Amino acid sequence: MASEWDTHTALTASGEGLFGAQLDPGWVVGGGVNGGYLLGIVGNAVAATVPAKPHPLAVSAHYLTASRPGPAQVAIRVLREGGSVATVAAELGQEGTTRITALATYGDLSAMPDDVATTAEEPTLAPLEECVPASAAPDHVRRTAPLMERFDIRFDPACIGWAVGEPSGRGHIQAWFRLADGHDVDPVGLLMVCDALPPVTFDLGRPGWAPTLELTVHVRAMPAPGWLRVSHRTRNVAGGMFEEDCEVWDSAGGWSPRAGSWRCNRGRESGLSRWETQPRFRACRAASGA
Repeated sequence: MASEWDTHTALTASGEGLFGAQLDPGWVVGGGVNGGYLLGIVGNAVAATVPAKPHPLAVSAHYLTASRPGPAQVAIRVLREGGSVATVAAELGQEGTTRITALATYGDLSAMPDDVATTAEEPTLAPLEECVPASAAPDHVRRTAPLMERFDIRFDPACIGWAVGEPSGRGHIQAWFRLADGHDVDPVGLLMVCDALPPVTFDLGRPGWAPTLELTVHVRAMPAPGWLRVSHRTRNVAGGMFEEDCEVWDSAGGWSPRAGSWRCNRGRESGLSRWETQPRFRACRAASGA
């Protein structure tokens, strides 16, 4: 059986380098369709165009206008296809307007050497049973962000103070992640995972919708099956914009993708800032010593 992710990112070929897509309303958050979901659709179109190199290695996308649920078109142009990598330009549009423009380098992760040399450290999260499920959010929050129904996210209690109006000020949110239907995330799906958590500015006491202006993802390896650990941080907020750095680690301790994004913070928006009605959050905060 196909996963919900596969169904919602399905494409129909409509010509050489051209694909049709249907943007599902289940991926809406705030004022538009989630940018990671959109990048996943673009990523699938790239993979279909260069099938010998099916996996994203590096993808950089700029978001020009907000997307809406409904029909969309993806145009792909192969700039160069060599022995091990292909470089591809892509655009996603709706009603004659370009929504996203992207440049991607694709290859075959399964054919690459498995040696790893990194100074990156795995994120330390509380055990799953001690973490706070996103499903505990009140109904009005879930109505504002229906994409929450697409995931099973368990927030680390040490990074959830923002949900009860007590952000840590560190600019750090991390959580366990998997798809709601239990299917494992593939390499293209990692493009979406890097944009799945709430904006990290929530932990700075600056809640609100934060549309993505630019998102770059580097995928290092095929993700192992099972839960992913996702860690978001920010170090700079200036001029109403902020950068967000994301790391995703798989169940085997592998460092799958690293992502950086540049976002616009639109300030406080009702429904996205506090989950203060949930007793579970208060209990977890107390347990974490906050």
